[in-house]
Amino acid sequence: MEKVILIRYGEIMLKGLNRPAFEKKLVDNIKRAISNLGKVNVRKIQGRIYVEPIDGNYDFDECINLLTKVFGIVSVSIVWKMESDFDKIKENALKMATKLVEEKGYTTFKVETKRGNKKFPMNSPEISRELGGYILSNIPKLSVDVNKPSFVIYVEVREYTYVYSEIIPAVCGMPIGTNGKAMLLLSGGIDSPVAGWMIGKRGVEIEAVHFYSYPYTSERAKEKVIDLAKILCLYCHKINLYVVPFTDIQLEINEKCPHEQSTIIMRRVMMRIAEKIAKKTGANALITGESIGQVASQTIESLAVTNASVDLPVFRPLIGMDKNEVVSLAKKIDTYETSILPYEDCCTVFVPKHPNTKPKLERIIMSEEKADLNDLIEKAIEDTELLTITKG
Repeated sequence: MEKVILIRYGEIMLKGLNRPAFEKKLVDNIKRAISNLGKVNVRKIQGRIYVEPIDGNYDFDECINLLTKVFGIVSVSIVWKMESDFDKIKENALKMATKLVEEKGYTTFKVETKRGNKKFPMNSPEISRELGGYILSNIPKLSVDVNKPSFVIYVEVREYTYVYSEIIPAVCGMPIGTNGKAMLLLSGGIDSPVAGWMIGKRGVEIEAVHFYSYPYTSERAKEKVIDLAKILCLYCHKINLYVVPFTDIQLEINEKCPHEQSTIIMRRVMMRIAEKIAKKTGANALITGESIGQVASQTIESLAVTNASVDLPVFRPLIGMDKNEVVSLAKKIDTYETSILPYEDCCTVFVPKHPNTKPKLERIIMSEEKADLNDLIEKAIEDTELLTITKG
């Protein structure tokens, strides 16, 4: 008997003739996610992936923790792998049930079986019935409850047989690297990390750009964004973070453009810079954390004017979500506590008291022409700092 990890994936199963390429990418991503834990074999067999440790004292708990953050994985289980011999299956299932009863005080159970190996002499209902009866006869405290059991003994009869009692949900989605690359406008707030996570979940490789307005924003504000990128890397592997010096641009906008238009003009400049960097790095879309009506720059009119500043498509996965929904997701992916640290980003600098919520594109363009933005944009891109972020 051998202790291994069973990995299930879902949406990839629907990919038809392209399925092998998606499976290969998922296996590669799994290997990369757990590469620091020790030597393992990662094998794909009959719609399942198995992680089989080679070294002793393998950290199964940390491996599970990392695997549940790999996009494309639906769920994982720690399982006992054994020869497909019914006597061995009975013996090991009984050991598992006995341990659960002794340690957890469970009183009811059921057995669920999947027989992928059609050569096995018993079918799934027969295996479940015989195994359940064997466990009952050896643990008098137990009774069967098929509707709400205290625990389930799962049996999968494949090339080998796998017995387990727990299914741990993972993040689902598609493997990172199967759906191109996009550039995330990453602030220090709650919304943008969640937006990046949601697009990453669809298999999109994430790069990020952050606008930094020193000395109006502190060095700690920059570190906060780096910390957020590290958290995202638990799901997205690696992120190239482009830190753009934005102070001179904001000062120019504040000095030469109508104050009520400054927020929307600033957003348009950010989009232009993000697009230029995206095109240089092979990213084919931009990602923002905007939600309709959340702030002045996120009204329908403002978003339309912002979109007009770029040619690349702009993904806004939070567009119809309210703040409570976003906060709930931020807590789930562990970015929330970092996002609420009291270090302001550049979007809070020079904020007008009465921002224009229904801007007209023609007027915004006329205002932009009064400022020397083109040269400042090129200078900001030239002075951009590239940081390669990996998981913290």
